[in-house]
Amino acid sequence: MPLPVIPVDTFELPEWLGTAEVVWRADDVRVGHLVHGRLTSVGEADMACDLLAVDLAYPAAVTDEASRHGAHQAWHHGQVLVGEYAGRLTLAAPGSAWDSDRVVAALTRLAKSVGARPQNYAVLLRIGG
Repeated sequence: MPLPVIPVDTFELPEWLGTAEVVWRADDVRVGHLVHGRLTSVGEADMACDLLAVDLAYPAAVTDEASRHGAHQAWHHGQVLVGEYAGRLTLAAPGSAWDSDRVVAALTRLAKSVGARPQNYAVLLRIGG
């Protein structure tokens, strides 16, 4: 049975996500539907934040239909579905894999959802293993 993305109220997230310089970095270099990562800021504890592409359905669906619908609806309206997936904060978006443009778009949408200027967010992607 696929795991749901349980929506999180962005106003319940740590204040520093809306007020500080924030960096999202990938924890590994795997490409695919789920990318583990973390949000960091100087003087703050790292916070897990993964990226989930909700449309991968083979060999099994990665999330339930309601979560998939929610991710598509949020993206259509210029937002990203912020939720908990497998016990970790996750940004869920349409698609079956992540590329650099989609990662930047998802983090831009997260910044806006917490009231931050997107210019205060940066993305760190690793090349190679």
